[in-house]
Amino acid sequence: MKRNAEKNVWNIWSVWNQIVKKITNTELDAVGVVEVILILVVLIALVIIFQEQLTQLVNNIFSSIRDKAGTIY
Repeated sequence: MKRNAEKNVWNIWSVWNQIVKKITNTELDAVGVVEVILILVVLIALVIIFQEQLTQLVNNIFSSIRDKAGTIY
């Protein structure tokens, strides 16, 4: 009985593993996860460092869009 339960758990795990692989279509190993985390840290640091410049840029872009939107109509 115990062997059947272990087999069922293994089968469920195997099916779950196949589903996850199909959804992601890639396997992330530990190095890949660390790389993604480091990239996110760098991007967040850049946003914090250049926060004022980015805010000005976005405001200028939206201002330009608003100004030119009136000329379309």
